[in-house]
Amino acid sequence: MNRRGFSKIVGGAALASSAQGADKEWAPSYVLSSAMYGNMPLEVVLKEVGKSGSASIDIWRKVHATHREQISKIGDEAFQKLLKKHQTKMSISTCYPLGPFRQDDEMRWARKNGGRMTVCGSGGMGPKDPVGMEAKRQVKAFFEKLKPHYELAEELGVTMAIENHKNSMLSSPDSIRYFYELNPSKNVGVAFAPHHLYNAIGDIPALIKEGGNGQIPFIYFQEHHPSSKKKMSEQEQLKQLPGFGTLDYVPILRALRDIKFSGLAEIFGHPVPRGIPMLGSAAEITKAINTSRAYLTECLKKS
Repeated sequence: MNRRGFSKIVGGAALASSAQGADKEWAPSYVLSSAMYGNMPLEVVLKEVGKSGSASIDIWRKVHATHREQISKIGDEAFQKLLKKHQTKMSISTCYPLGPFRQDDEMRWARKNGGRMTVCGSGGMGPKDPVGMEAKRQVKAFFEKLKPHYELAEELGVTMAIENHKNSMLSSPDSIRYFYELNPSKNVGVAFAPHHLYNAIGDIPALIKEGGNGQIPFIYFQEHHPSSKKKMSEQEQLKQLPGFGTLDYVPILRALRDIKFSGLAEIFGHPVPRGIPMLGSAAEITKAINTSRAYLTECLKKS
């Protein structure tokens, strides 16, 4: 064998080995939800970003938190100085009250402050939780109405992530699949929420793989539990978080690794009532998030 042929084989093997190593080393890119800290001061929350293993912050507004309102009060320049002070960045503005059709200014604001994404629900386009051809009809109508907004997102370089949420258009596995099929824009995707697929847990890995990296820019790591709607003890409330409840994240992480998921992942839970911190102190909340993150790391090893 000549030198060129030998080098080609060795080089190919090295590339294959490198690719395999990259697959094994894949891990979620975490973003910290400000909603976990409720109405705590913005600077208190920004201090926790790095401690939580996250690279950026997801800014939430009322009723789930007050941080978007706090930023409006101090101004963008002061907000950017705080981000710099705490060596972090904002990646997401979660803006459920605005819905998908009233967030043009929020997308501009997010981009101005270094953000890359907004997250909200799909709103109502007809009967809730549609399936079959009704789901297809509603998804088609949704994208027709969304057109001027996703065109703005494309212009700004911002992604509109739409959550699959119970009691909405984007809810059932059928509607998620039609969303993938009919989505006309690379700047629109699913904010994938396993906790809203509690009636279709077995479909979650397949739905992730079918969407692929191009259709899923964001995923919640949250489990469905009654404590998200009903006031319960902190121990019960924590069961929404990975590792505290019963949801097996091994197949979920395997699917994410298979699609080479490059979006953002958020460890999340809802307190009751909305707008209060998940636990009594910022340190306790961050500790719980890190416990979940350690559990997810172990699940990834098993996947």
